[in-house]
Amino acid sequence: MVIVGAGNAAMCAALSAREQGASVTVLERAPENQKGGNSAFTGAAFRVAYNGVADLLEVVPDLTTAEQENSDFGEYTQSQYFDDLARLSQYRMDAELGEILVSDSLDTLVWMRRYGVRFVPIYGRQAFKVDGRFHFWGGLTVEVSGGGRGLVDSLHAAAGRQGIEILYGARAISLVMDGQTTTGVKVIKDGHFLTLEADAVILASGGFHANAEWRARYLGENWDLAKVRGSRFNTGDGIRMALDVGAQPYGHWSGCHAVAYDRNAPEFGELDLLGQQKNGFPFGIMVNARGERFFDEGADFRNYTYSKLGKAILEQPGGIAWQVFDQRVAHLLSDEYRIRQITRVEAATLEELAAKLEDVDSTGFLRTVAHFNASVRDTVAFNPNVKDGRSTDGLETPKSNWANPLDTPPFIAFGVACGITFTFGGLRIDSDSRVLTPEGDLIRNLYAAGELVGGLYYVSYPGGAGLMSGSVFGRRAGAHAARGC
Repeated sequence: MVIVGAGNAAMCAALSAREQGASVTVLERAPENQKGGNSAFTGAAFRVAYNGVADLLEVVPDLTTAEQENSDFGEYTQSQYFDDLARLSQYRMDAELGEILVSDSLDTLVWMRRYGVRFVPIYGRQAFKVDGRFHFWGGLTVEVSGGGRGLVDSLHAAAGRQGIEILYGARAISLVMDGQTTTGVKVIKDGHFLTLEADAVILASGGFHANAEWRARYLGENWDLAKVRGSRFNTGDGIRMALDVGAQPYGHWSGCHAVAYDRNAPEFGELDLLGQQKNGFPFGIMVNARGERFFDEGADFRNYTYSKLGKAILEQPGGIAWQVFDQRVAHLLSDEYRIRQITRVEAATLEELAAKLEDVDSTGFLRTVAHFNASVRDTVAFNPNVKDGRSTDGLETPKSNWANPLDTPPFIAFGVACGITFTFGGLRIDSDSRVLTPEGDLIRNLYAAGELVGGLYYVSYPGGAGLMSGSVFGRRAGAHAARGC
């Protein structure tokens, strides 16, 4: 069996196939020191359905008694999970795939833990302490220790223990077919063309977020200007290979996950320069070059809105914005706001800050802040753990929750642009991750998992569902492909 890609979905597929006795070769386009695709760039949060702390203990068995007593983990049921997927896709989600993702989520994390992936509570990014206890919010509770790199390293180490071969610097360029049956992959490695025969091929090489031409073609005007948050190697090879042999394109091809990203970040993501995303926007305001707000920063928990914020920024004049905070909320900002490589300004007064906001109309900014401050419903208590209803009144662009006047200096602001994480359009699969044609037929022995699968996400998506779906459908692809070999 050959697996194209070496990130989370691919390695889950490899381990699952090996469990069934298959001989597995993994093709990683990147060199070894950049392995893992987009998975290596993530914070490694996994959205999982659970009915209380007893379920979480199956995933985080080293959760201490003190941590349990000092934390309110709540619950995140399968029904809530499915509803979030459906709601954020504006009810376009493939219901069968969504149901599998939700129902398999907990068991899949327990399975990954057996292979050495260590999960921990997300205290740093998903919990605030209230009355002495941590409260988790937004349906997201666990992450992998060590982040994306920890996830990739753990899965690759497990693959090594299982005797799975990984070829680095190996770019798959086309599928080998015998009629409607997949029999292998053509590869470029070290400047040479190779043909690898295979009883089954699993495509798990990500979407096309790093392909500027495809971004402009499918996402639209100016998307070729977006910064690439993740791997530079995810250029849509797996999707193209499958389409070339008759696979059905599926999902939201003009949609993507794109976040607020540091304005001066490099063109492509770099593994030694993580933290360029800026997701603390619910606690401040964002202004464009005219000094105007353009996005309801408090519409929902950031887990449910951050993936569409990049698009909103790209649509602003010059494709830039500034996030502005004061000392009332500065302590709530995560570590991504404290790295050294950052576009940041600070000032003792709003007037001084206005002069420091590069490419922003100062008069427009000061007018926006004055109107915003006057509109805050300060009779409602501020609570970052819930949608607190502390909103604004009378603004064209409201802030629905967590609205606080900017009145506590020093004031800080962060310059942001659009950073694309992954694309939503891809291939159509069935419940066993088998690739389908437009007629609904199988392309025999061809499977897909991860970000190149279409049909799950439209418009937006709930944070942590991407890695979870990669693991769920990667595991299913590996097991089914191995049994069919």
